[in-house]
Amino acid sequence: MPVYILSDNITFPPVHLAEEEGLLAIGGDLSRKRLLHAYSQGIFPWYAQGEPILWWSPDPRLVLFPSEIKISRSLNKILRRQIFHVTMDTAFEQVITACAHVRKMNNEGTWLVDEMIQAYCELHRAGYAHSVEAWCEDGSLAGGLYGVSLGRCFFGESMFMRKSNASKVALVGLTRYLAKREFQLIDCQVTTNHMQSLGAREISRRKFLSYLDEALQAPTLVGSWKMES
Repeated sequence: MPVYILSDNITFPPVHLAEEEGLLAIGGDLSRKRLLHAYSQGIFPWYAQGEPILWWSPDPRLVLFPSEIKISRSLNKILRRQIFHVTMDTAFEQVITACAHVRKMNNEGTWLVDEMIQAYCELHRAGYAHSVEAWCEDGSLAGGLYGVSLGRCFFGESMFMRKSNASKVALVGLTRYLAKREFQLIDCQVTTNHMQSLGAREISRRKFLSYLDEALQAPTLVGSWKMES
């Protein structure tokens, strides 16, 4: 099946036309309008340095329902001891840069090329992209995550940790925040053992789009997010 080449128009082909591994389209740009339209259709960009922009809609889709997060006994002890202080939207650029840096240090490669970082920082300034930060007592950034929010769906993009369990603590903070605001789900995009161990599960793309359609009926919480004291 041929891959769709995007034009300057902010449109995408139907997601069922994606290739088996999920690749749907090539090209376009990372403008705010195109990114928000893509997410609303269950599509996200993911590509490496030197490649054109690649747009994906995998089937199955990995999702985490906020009420289904798995908190292990050891993680629960860390949460009770309050080893990390969790905040939201206080260090977005630090978080997204750290996500890219950690993957490079681990020789994992990264889709967080400079233009991606700039595009998501712009989404953050517009109130659509959000970060969750886990801080050490000395004020250093121990871990965190970031993603995009539309309606009552949070599209998780990446997470990192410098201290053991810091990113998990950030994720727990996010799920609790989203659950209180009746968010439908967290889109984890592609399957990883790490996210499955935390309660994420695969669903069909059709079911994911059904959940997404329902989640988008609610207004988007645009602006900075704050943890409750």
